[in-house]
Amino acid sequence: MTLSFTVIIADDHEVVRNGVRGYLETTRDFKVVGEATNGPETLQLVAELVPDLVLLDLIMPDMDGVETIRRIKQISPRTRIVVLTSYHEDIHIFPALKAGAIAYILKDVKMEKLVEALRRAVQGEVTLHPLVAKRVLQNMRGEDPDEQPLFAELTDRELDVLKLIANGLTNSQIAKQLVISENTVKGHVSNILSKLHLADRTQVAVYAWQKGLMRRD
Repeated sequence: MTLSFTVIIADDHEVVRNGVRGYLETTRDFKVVGEATNGPETLQLVAELVPDLVLLDLIMPDMDGVETIRRIKQISPRTRIVVLTSYHEDIHIFPALKAGAIAYILKDVKMEKLVEALRRAVQGEVTLHPLVAKRVLQNMRGEDPDEQPLFAELTDRELDVLKLIANGLTNSQIAKQLVISENTVKGHVSNILSKLHLADRTQVAVYAWQKGLMRRD
């Protein structure tokens, strides 16, 4: 007897949901137990059904996809999350993987490959679309030949704050130097950490020196 794994499909496009459901119903491996069109609906279904898998689009109404992933893992840690999206930029890839997604697949994938990724996911194995895998490896190696570096996402003021952090200034000192409030500095620091996918100020300082944003003189 073949074991059937339960799946929730979360995508705000009906044609995507219908297409994936139709194909999965031809397999013996998976049973679609629910469909959602946004983050809150997804969380409600996860709480009610505790599925083996959630196939999740990152860009849906009412809730950010990364936040949806975080909350799914809080509600049902056993549920594996496979991202199925059209977006392969760093700003989407790394937060989704850090939040708990086990696979990141682009919507140009063939159905057979998608099913293979779902099979791997229930076994706890990671699957990344080739473009995504390339970005992950480049990030790990500090390489970025095809795209602008992550610090290109920063505003001019965020770059100012980043350089002052790298020089060892506290939030209070940065606020005085830039003539802004300390709360505003905290907001800039939070944005910098998010955009650069870094955990703390020490990593920000190291990043600034590694990327040549600072001069020894």
